[in-house]
Amino acid sequence: MPTRPTAPEDWHVPVFGPQAVPAVTATARRPLGDRGELAVVLAPGAGSDRHDAPLAVVADRLAARGHPTLVLQFAYTEAGRGRPDPLERCGAVFAEVAGHLRERLGDERPLILGGRSMGGRVASLIASDEDEPVAGVAGVALLAYPLHPARPLRDAEPVPRERLRTAHWPDLRVPSLFVQGDRDRLCDLATLEAERAAHLEARRTSVHVVAGADHGFEPRRRDGRATADVHREVAEVVGDWVDGLADQGRAT
Repeated sequence: MPTRPTAPEDWHVPVFGPQAVPAVTATARRPLGDRGELAVVLAPGAGSDRHDAPLAVVADRLAARGHPTLVLQFAYTEAGRGRPDPLERCGAVFAEVAGHLRERLGDERPLILGGRSMGGRVASLIASDEDEPVAGVAGVALLAYPLHPARPLRDAEPVPRERLRTAHWPDLRVPSLFVQGDRDRLCDLATLEAERAAHLEARRTSVHVVAGADHGFEPRRRDGRATADVHREVAEVVGDWVDGLADQGRAT
């Protein structure tokens, strides 16, 4: 049953290694009367931060469904830089924040990792890292996954394999959700389906296509649909998927 989330609060999480700052900020949304559901850590795209509009709506909805949720900020953004750090460095920040959330909740609660665009890509990379795994990962939620560099919509030419960002997918062994706009220039949907069949056939994966939405989950003006409605659709899809994983966890 939905509950009322607490007001968002900023947590300052120490990060280690060669980072631009000693700590990053993550915005937490927690349910009142936390029932011990799955916890969720989300990261924004390369040009955004913890205030990312679609992620804020998703985080609010997840907290309302009983799942504590953090939206982190990468170190380069915390330092006021516009150019993203290397993926390995972003992954280290993501892993530190995920570990901090689990420790702060005081239990061994399973985690969902995810994010929009680059944030989701980083989540999938650390979830598939068998050398330095993040403890307790139960799934990844990939919103506007950047499958390849930007290209014209409905380009008839196949995406060159060397440009696809799927080399790590065979090591992604947890359930995965893809939420993609059908006008996303960074994710050809036919290529996404082919890559899922090639690399994730034996995994539990789901795809939800948002009609008329671009890479930032913005609709076309001519469709007469508000951006807020698109963000709510994304949030409901993610919420239903996380609830389903929580139900499966309680049944085992």
